[in-house]
Amino acid sequence: MIAAFFDNIPAMILLTGVLVGVSAALLGTFLVLRGSAMLTDAISHSIVFGIIVVWLLTRQVAGPVQVIGAALAGVLTVVLSEALARSRLVKMDAAIGLVFPALFAAGVILISLYARNVHIDVDTVLLGEIAFVWLHTVTLGGVRVPVALLTLSVVLVVNLAFVLLLWKELKLAVFDPGLAAALGFAPGLLFYALLTLTSVTAVASFDAVGAILFIAFVIVPPASAFLLTRRLDHMLLIAVALAVLSCVSGYVLAVYWDVSIGGMMASMTGVFFTLALLLAPQQGLVAQWLRRREQRLDNDCMALVAHVFSHQDSPQRGVENTTQALIEHLGWPEQRAQAVILRGLDRGLIRRDDGLLWLSAKGLAMAREIFEPWARAENSL
Repeated sequence: MIAAFFDNIPAMILLTGVLVGVSAALLGTFLVLRGSAMLTDAISHSIVFGIIVVWLLTRQVAGPVQVIGAALAGVLTVVLSEALARSRLVKMDAAIGLVFPALFAAGVILISLYARNVHIDVDTVLLGEIAFVWLHTVTLGGVRVPVALLTLSVVLVVNLAFVLLLWKELKLAVFDPGLAAALGFAPGLLFYALLTLTSVTAVASFDAVGAILFIAFVIVPPASAFLLTRRLDHMLLIAVALAVLSCVSGYVLAVYWDVSIGGMMASMTGVFFTLALLLAPQQGLVAQWLRRREQRLDNDCMALVAHVFSHQDSPQRGVENTTQALIEHLGWPEQRAQAVILRGLDRGLIRRDDGLLWLSAKGLAMAREIFEPWARAENSL
């Protein structure tokens, strides 16, 4: 039964994607909160330099040495970027844009010069092909298990242990680095540990999914979760859940439409982000539009109360305190005028009597609040 599970190609593809997505989302949550998410892109490109340097020194294209070398190249990217930023000659975003293209270009040049006949393909590193993870296997206990599955399982365990064991320290270092340093938590060291694990996860993900899908998993699910909640524990769980959903839905749609599996998984992270951007209860565009609409209605209600109050005791009230007057004198479209009147009625600010608008006791109190500052200003003059 176990052998049948590992021989199930769709299960291996899905499980590989889930392992990458969860591992990346665990770390990406803290990177997004810290404002360092795009360092992931820099690391994912610059570790090509580490891969080729390790090959030149050891002639190994896989294994722990390769992972360590690539991870160190990722950390080197961060160190050089921060050194440039500290010089105050360039800002951090420009420093990242200077460092990682240089390291990536150096890696590509070294590959073209010294490793043309070696299986170090830049396109494979960047794009990957998750559909072929079941081809590269190792035998454990008589069962053939995909190498990527084993590697990513170890990475997930390490990332999860890092987050759980250092939860309080990471939380404090992200939200208040100054206090974390004062309490002796070494936020700088935690940050470099986080980036080192990000580099290791990126290297482990390359053969399976490539850098592009890895970057999508690191950044997009946590960014989507950030729109949905402001609690760190909830954000982490939502980011992990969205990564898993992106893998499952991406695989199903890729099979249905016969398109790239990795590309569809990455696209689904974008779909879920778009949904969060639109429908997030507090920060979503729809919620913002509704708040603006409510605020505009409230402002219009104040204008309505002021208008009715100004003419309630005047001879012109028969003309002014009508719906038609709001349309003609205030320049409101009929639909807007009707909506404002309904809002005023619902809030108990006005009442209708013989086709005219009259202020209620509540409306009169609001009118006095509106006009009282003006009256005081006139009296002072």
